[in-house]
Amino acid sequence: MMPRWSRAVLTELWLPVLLVLLWWFASASSTSLYFPPLHASIEALHRDWFFAHFRSDLVPSLKNLAVGYLLTLLIGISAGTALGLLPSFEEVVRPIVEFLRSVPGITLLPLMVVALGLGDSMRVGTIVIAAVWPTLLNTIDGVRSVDLVVQDVARSLRLSRGKRLRRVVLPAAAPQIFAGARTSLSIAVVVMVVTESVGATGGIGYFLLKAEQDFDIASMWGTIILLGLLGYILNSAFRAVEALTIPWHRARSAQGRKATA
Repeated sequence: MMPRWSRAVLTELWLPVLLVLLWWFASASSTSLYFPPLHASIEALHRDWFFAHFRSDLVPSLKNLAVGYLLTLLIGISAGTALGLLPSFEEVVRPIVEFLRSVPGITLLPLMVVALGLGDSMRVGTIVIAAVWPTLLNTIDGVRSVDLVVQDVARSLRLSRGKRLRRVVLPAAAPQIFAGARTSLSIAVVVMVVTESVGATGGIGYFLLKAEQDFDIASMWGTIILLGLLGYILNSAFRAVEALTIPWHRARSAQGRKATA
């Protein structure tokens, strides 16, 4: 009998592996400038991102992504919790929130360049502005959706406001907070690449743009593959953190799927 984790890995990876094999053999004899053989792109990926540009481009990009995403979570969860607990105040600021949310963060890039220059602070700030909204809005909805009966029980037990927040409100809102945080992570990766294509001297986005301009197509494809792998690794790490933080939610979701099957 195959272990559960082996079945999960096999279920998740069989289709990507199949598609990679098809890509490998279909492109093996390619002579197109724009669609090189997959092995050439993988060689460029290994050469560029495991050796030549690891410290100069990959590490700074990941650092900006980490700082921007952590600030996104800090601002989104704290502000969303406050607005969720203060519905009257949330109604006052809702038009402002909806207006700012409707403006794509990337369109504010020229303003961020003027305000913060072309350094890392601009890239981190743009990541925060673009990625904070899913976390913020999901936190508001999650906090507001906490069962009123549960809150009344917590009050009847004379729990302090801080304990009610830590032990009742945030745990109950956690599934929606995690859903928003996952969307914010995807947005943050995209914005990281875009900001590094403007006035940058390093980073994944800078290298991708330079490879395109130099017609180094193998390196361009290798960098695209790197971004796909980076997104998959970050998403897998996020799911692991979610499973450790709110294991009861995954168990309840699995029971729900079995009940509807």
